[in-house]
Amino acid sequence: MYVKAASGIGFTVHLMESAAVLSSPRDEPVRIELQPRAAQRWELLDEPDEWMEFSRRVQTQGEDTSVCWESTVVFEGMHCAACAVTIEDALRKTPGVRSVEVGAASHRGRVVWEEGATLPSTWMQAALRVGYPPLPAHDAFAAERRLAETRTMMWRLGVACLCMMQVMMYATPTYFTAPGEIEPDIVHLLRWAAWVLSIPVMLFCCQPFFRNALLDLKLRRVSMDLPVSIGMLITFVVSTLGTFEPAGVFGGEVYFDSLTMFVFFLLTGRWLELRLRDRTAGALEKLMHRLPESVERQRADGAWERVAARRIRVGDVLRVLPGEVFPADGIVLRGETTADEALLTGESTPLARGQGSQVIAGSHNLTAVVEVRVQHVGRETRYAQIVALMESASTSKPRIAQLADRLAKPFLIFVLLAAGLACAWWWPTDPGHALMIAVAILVVTCPCALSLATPAAMLASAGSLAKRGVLVRRLQALEVLAAVDTVVFDKTGTLTRDAFVLERIQLRPGVTSEEALSIGAALAQKSLHPVSRALVSEAARAGLTPDAWHVRESQEISGQGVMAELADQGMAWRRVRLGSEAFCLPRAVAAQGKGFEGSTHGATAGDGLTSHLSDEQGWLASFEWREDLRDDAVQAVAALQAQGIRVHLFSGDRPGAAARVGQLAGISDARGGYSPADKLSAMQQAQRAGATVAMVGDGLNDGPVLAGADVSFAFGRSVPLAQAQSDFVVLGERLLSIPAAVLRARRTMRIVKQNLGWAAVYNAVGIPLAVIGWMPAWLAGLGMAASSLLVVLNALRLSGAAPLELGLEMPLEQGQALGALNGH
Repeated sequence: MYVKAASGIGFTVHLMESAAVLSSPRDEPVRIELQPRAAQRWELLDEPDEWMEFSRRVQTQGEDTSVCWESTVVFEGMHCAACAVTIEDALRKTPGVRSVEVGAASHRGRVVWEEGATLPSTWMQAALRVGYPPLPAHDAFAAERRLAETRTMMWRLGVACLCMMQVMMYATPTYFTAPGEIEPDIVHLLRWAAWVLSIPVMLFCCQPFFRNALLDLKLRRVSMDLPVSIGMLITFVVSTLGTFEPAGVFGGEVYFDSLTMFVFFLLTGRWLELRLRDRTAGALEKLMHRLPESVERQRADGAWERVAARRIRVGDVLRVLPGEVFPADGIVLRGETTADEALLTGESTPLARGQGSQVIAGSHNLTAVVEVRVQHVGRETRYAQIVALMESASTSKPRIAQLADRLAKPFLIFVLLAAGLACAWWWPTDPGHALMIAVAILVVTCPCALSLATPAAMLASAGSLAKRGVLVRRLQALEVLAAVDTVVFDKTGTLTRDAFVLERIQLRPGVTSEEALSIGAALAQKSLHPVSRALVSEAARAGLTPDAWHVRESQEISGQGVMAELADQGMAWRRVRLGSEAFCLPRAVAAQGKGFEGSTHGATAGDGLTSHLSDEQGWLASFEWREDLRDDAVQAVAALQAQGIRVHLFSGDRPGAAARVGQLAGISDARGGYSPADKLSAMQQAQRAGATVAMVGDGLNDGPVLAGADVSFAFGRSVPLAQAQSDFVVLGERLLSIPAAVLRARRTMRIVKQNLGWAAVYNAVGIPLAVIGWMPAWLAGLGMAASSLLVVLNALRLSGAAPLELGLEMPLEQGQALGALNGH
């Protein structure tokens, strides 16, 4: 490129990978760094503020007081399970690295390292030394790098295709003629033309195979590129010798057509795998890079300035324009709009967000300008927690995949030995044919299909579930969920909503329901208890405002109720209580010697929850509440039972209340009065009897039983402990996500078994055929590419299918029961 400076001097600019070199007629060349070298770039990540962008602190066990971090990175240059094993081995040897897990399908890794013992640049350079440059998972340029990689692969594929067609054209006459029908000089000329066209294939198209193979030899390891490269070199050398010495030992036949053909097939397979992998990686990065780079923030003088999103802090006031993404969790101060939270909550319908409403980072502002006060930033946002869950799933390895990865290296060593033995067996008969049999064995065998069979299917399934509001924390959980035969529900906050519904009011003579609701709401308006919030909501629905009363000396006693002094316009102050019967009417309870339900007021608690209101004259009113069952609870339970799953309800509430909710939901086995230890004990008893149990819970007391279950679900609004102990997190409020996930898991395992079966049959058939000489090299290349491609395409059936298509495969009555899951 030629540029002209302001002084009139002409400069020639030579663009290089990491620098530009400027040269002029009068000056020495000047090198300008465009970006830091890799080592320098990684050293920048040694700053805590930088590594925290792609790392999170993890808890250590027992007496270990060291500070450990879990970093998520992307490795470039991976293409098989042996690559993942090589990276893991290299990083585990780095002092300070506690554990490593690298996914062959996602090309992502999770590295746990100890602060003070190592730094990100140290273990990143360890990965570079074995040939796999790492990138932080938050790297915004990952998509550009993948695009550049895809373009390079397209060039290699195009050159291979063009050369293959020309070589095939030169080889075709020899296919259809008997020996001697074509003049030897013409045959020799055709061989020379094919040799010339094979050179760019070897020097350009085969470059990634040879580069990785040389690195394998240097590091004394084995990956899939080593046997493939050996096969390519043998084919080219044998054919070259046959071209230069037609009368020699290898002059009987040349194999340039086979060489160019199986190179083309291998590159086609890898290009398609790259494209399919980018669909998965691109979806994850689309979520990870959803936040804007900059946002308008209000200055102290009230003016607006655009700042980098990293600079916003809690308490800042931001102005978010239509079409922009909310950069942090916050509350709307001014304006009304609608927000798209589909990717974060599973809620597909845009939601209205006005003054006082909560907005979450990563959601889209659709219709109007709003001003938002920031409440959470960075890793404290709901968006960051969702990204962390998806990263955890993308790097986890199911047990089947771990076994396949462990078998990859021994399998490749077996391939090399088998090729050598077959070549030695056939050599006395025909050396050229013997070498081509060895090539066919080296090329046809491929552990990639075996190692991709499980993670490809599970990643596709996890991505599909995420689109529907269910995040998978561990891919292994899909395998367990497919075998679940028992589901245990918690009651409060899981089968029922957090809110209560007013069922009946009992009043003292002379007191109206409006007066009782108004007084109760005035007392409850500053309380966070669910019943207090429900009472304020009921009063608001009735058009009553707590502001009609003056409140003073308000006091809330935990577990009992609220008391205060109230007065309205023109009336004297009076002391009022709202809460339990013992708190509101202690004298009446003591005099009766029994529950309030036996008093003369006739307020019965029954199986629901009753709150009482009293003043200085005694009992004033009783509010009877019932828990509000979720809209889809009955459908979800019916769908699970239609799948042959036993459904139970364990609750810490009163047995009568648990039985009532169980009856409404269609659960026959509803047990109440269970402590967390009781829930865990009952679940373990079922497990000892042979049941595979899934627990669905919400709340702090569900932590032990969620951890003890074979597989567990927690709702996205539950406390952090419940989420930390769960395998799946349901972002929305739909219980139907549970049976949907079960069906998806069962379908996933069917796809996995199909993939494993295909990989096993392919290798069991392909290797013997190659050994006995019935499989030419070009067909071996086609088979190798097709095996991996078929596995990935079969797995991708899970990414676009409806979550409950399998209901059509069930009997009619079961399909009808499951129809609700598709929204019918």
